[in-house]
Amino acid sequence: MSFYDIVLKNRSYRAFDERRPVTRKELEYLVSLARVTPSAVNRQPLKFFLSCDERTNARILPLTAWAGLLKDVKLPPEGRGPTAYIVICVDQRIAKNADKDVGIAAQTMLLGAADMGLGGCMIGAFDPARIHAALELEEYLFPSLIIALGKPDERVEIVDIQGGETAYYRDEKGDHFVPKRTMEELIVNGGAK
Repeated sequence: MSFYDIVLKNRSYRAFDERRPVTRKELEYLVSLARVTPSAVNRQPLKFFLSCDERTNARILPLTAWAGLLKDVKLPPEGRGPTAYIVICVDQRIAKNADKDVGIAAQTMLLGAADMGLGGCMIGAFDPARIHAALELEEYLFPSLIIALGKPDERVEIVDIQGGETAYYRDEKGDHFVPKRTMEELIVNGGAK
């Protein structure tokens, strides 16, 4: 599979095959990828809480909100939740804000997951204080982003933007569509050839 194919495969999935567990070893591999990514001023303030057991996953899921643009759709669907999570935390003894590091680490781990036949979704819609308490994190760890992981169990397709609308949507079958800007719109000095 080419790198471009891996990037295309790396969508935000919101339905998973619960029969396929994600192992602790697989999660540790994803963290090993994040470990070697660039870090602002090389501070390396990120720490990771790994969850791949049903009990801990059940504490995380209800504290997250999914696909805010789809008001009438419950995601993930019942019986199709993620089988693992990585909670990316910022060690505030090292840095107070690490948004760039979080983004780099999260994308790298999701690309690694796609390469392994897994998929995931970055979740920023959660109350950090509630996640902190639910996971009994050390005081200095600030939950910045949650990555839900599992074997994807839905179809997600990229489409060109129509009429300027960027909102993702689902059809009557539940397939998920993600509008993307064209190359001609993205390149500001002459456009794509």
